[in-house]
Amino acid sequence: MPGERLILRDMSEVGRFPGGAPPTRVELTIQQAGERKQEEGGCRRWFRKMCPCCCKRQNSTSYDVTDRVELVKPPTPILQPTKPKPENGETKEMEGNLSVCWMDLLSSKTGQNRLEHHTDLYHGDELIIRRGQTFQIEIELNRPFSADSDKLHLDLKTGPLPMVSKGTHVIIPLVDHLEDERWEAKIVQQNGNKIKLSVNSPANAVIGLYGVTVATTSQKDEVAATYKSSKNIVMLFNPWCEEDTVFLDDEEERKEYVLNDIGRIYYGTENQIGARTWNFGQFHEGILDACLFILEKSDMPPSGQADPVNVVRVISALINAQDDFGVLVGNWSGNYSDGVSPTAWSSSVEILKKYHSSNGTPVSYGQCWVFSGVTTTVLRCLGIPARSVTNFQSAHDTDVSLTTDVYLDENLEPIDYLNRDSVWNFHVWNECWMARADLPAGHGGWQAVDSTPQETSQGTFRCGPASVNAIRSGQVYLKHDTPFVFAEVNSDKIYWQRNLDGTFSQIYSEKKAVGHCISTKAVGSDERADITHLYKHPEGSEEERIAVELASRYGSKPDVYSAPNAEDVTVEVKVEGEGPRMGADAKLSILVKNLSSQPRRATLHSQVAVMYYTGVLKGTIKKDELPLAAEKTIEWVLPYQQYRNQLVDQAALLLTLSGKVSETQQVLANQTSFRLRTPDLVIMPLGEAVVGKEMAAKISFTNPLPRTLKGVVFRVEGLGLQRGHEVVVGDVGAHATVTLTEHFIPTQPGPRKLVASLDCKELTQVHGVADVVSTFENADINVHIGGALPDVICM
Repeated sequence: MPGERLILRDMSEVGRFPGGAPPTRVELTIQQAGERKQEEGGCRRWFRKMCPCCCKRQNSTSYDVTDRVELVKPPTPILQPTKPKPENGETKEMEGNLSVCWMDLLSSKTGQNRLEHHTDLYHGDELIIRRGQTFQIEIELNRPFSADSDKLHLDLKTGPLPMVSKGTHVIIPLVDHLEDERWEAKIVQQNGNKIKLSVNSPANAVIGLYGVTVATTSQKDEVAATYKSSKNIVMLFNPWCEEDTVFLDDEEERKEYVLNDIGRIYYGTENQIGARTWNFGQFHEGILDACLFILEKSDMPPSGQADPVNVVRVISALINAQDDFGVLVGNWSGNYSDGVSPTAWSSSVEILKKYHSSNGTPVSYGQCWVFSGVTTTVLRCLGIPARSVTNFQSAHDTDVSLTTDVYLDENLEPIDYLNRDSVWNFHVWNECWMARADLPAGHGGWQAVDSTPQETSQGTFRCGPASVNAIRSGQVYLKHDTPFVFAEVNSDKIYWQRNLDGTFSQIYSEKKAVGHCISTKAVGSDERADITHLYKHPEGSEEERIAVELASRYGSKPDVYSAPNAEDVTVEVKVEGEGPRMGADAKLSILVKNLSSQPRRATLHSQVAVMYYTGVLKGTIKKDELPLAAEKTIEWVLPYQQYRNQLVDQAALLLTLSGKVSETQQVLANQTSFRLRTPDLVIMPLGEAVVGKEMAAKISFTNPLPRTLKGVVFRVEGLGLQRGHEVVVGDVGAHATVTLTEHFIPTQPGPRKLVASLDCKELTQVHGVADVVSTFENADINVHIGGALPDVICM
């Protein structure tokens, strides 16, 4: 790219150093694949060093070199706190104690805070924000703020007994630079006595209602002056924040499952599916207050409100009034004379407002679709993506057998007092979206939650959240209440006949009796979306049968299906070395061992899915069937072309294997998560690191992909070495090498780290670090090439 200019973006606003840092010089080289770099001779290097003006470095034709760029010292930001002006040639201390005259939380529905946090649709004048995102407030003081002598911090408190250790009492300090994942505030504007603060909250903050206080002191103060805001802050979950557990990576789905306040709920039979419009009304006046009231009414401590799993479990219990004076009384008797018939409701708004205004008196009456509609409202209102789901031919398993049991006497007549299990024409529950750090990788995403009171869970009428992925695969040992939901969608109907001695024998099984046409409203339209495939494999397939038999082993009747004659075949997946690398075919080894002396045959089903680092699956990208006839090692390959446009951040994948041994009926199952490794940036310091003297560091990177990287940007920063800034490189060709030379002046002595990262759409998680020890005299330089820490995916 001859003639191109290198673009630098100063990051002083987000850096950690004051405005007096020295200028930065950068040199950039891009060497295309197959090109050779010309070396400069030793004599010429010596002569150029002695007389640089007479012997300038020549541009080589084998690679492109941009002009050397000077990043001039930026002007002093106007955001710095104003210092008092000296009078009569002498500097006087700021007179008078600092105090707050007035505070504005900038909570207007049309203001920047509410718009940026997607909370402008809520009614009310409180500051309604989402965690993991910055917000602004304005404060008027009795005099100008002086950073040298004045201190100021914010106090946020929630719950009846706020505690710092529980995250319910938050002390927010003033800092020079905001960092992610912590409570901090920064002065971003000062005009006389007024200051504007930008406040950052972590993505795991406790949600709920916070009181806000400002505390101020000066050097000569002994007691802080406090000012309590007349308005509160309401903190919600944040599906727009990647670090939030409820992050949903699709804007259209966020609009549907968080912001849409009208939906459709399905009912009837699988052959005659009806639909009714439901007004969720999560932004309606008074609904947010009602939802916060429900949380307050629960026995969950406020500190538990940071975890959406806890919140969803509490909501599931409190939407029904079966045992805790929750929102709705269930009634299936047909007599609704002292209340409202369940079929008369078409909105959650009246139900929630009535419950709140009566200080928690349960509302009469509800059935499954009403419980589901209200649950959708509450979850969306609190910021958790949610939807109502209808299952046709929905089983109700009463004894955790994971089968729907029908008991007959000796004459094949039903035994009514034993036939407690049932199959409903339809049943409506909910799904909510979240990562599940409490479960193995791959079980985040949609979670089933049911507020209709059917069976107790840990002594309370509630159900979920249960991973839909776990339900599909029969992993009913994973919490919460997965066995119950599995039975609703995929249990077999087993017929038992009583023998003359009083025992029962299995006489027939119906394998396709339950779990049909599982339905929810489609994204962006009023059409019905069939999501049965999310809950179960195709009916009658070997994978579906494996899931059913695996689940039954954890039920109260583990011998319903014939146990394997032997379990003598093992399956193991091995990742060689550091694992597959980005840009090449991903190869894993599947080791199948036969521990018996007899031949064993099986068909191994494999599928690999793209996975977020939180364990949420994006989608399956490859399926295979692998015949097994002997002990062997199978080389499993995922071609680059199949994953090149499918990956998400961290480049994580989940390989799932399942099968059944023909001779013994042994079920084989294995899940292995892995990721495609990206290359490190190689950082090599050049010369000695001496405070106040210029040094350099060379940063190099080779594109591992057989495709061009678009819009490549380097970010370079080193505390005490280099102010954070961006270097816009542009496009980097397939297998091309980029070399960046940073010139900087160390400002602090001691061990320091120069950190760099590369960002572009096609490649993420590329970074490197060099350890540099700066001294006031000549000192050794300790260099660590590549990543400072081994690459780890947190699941």
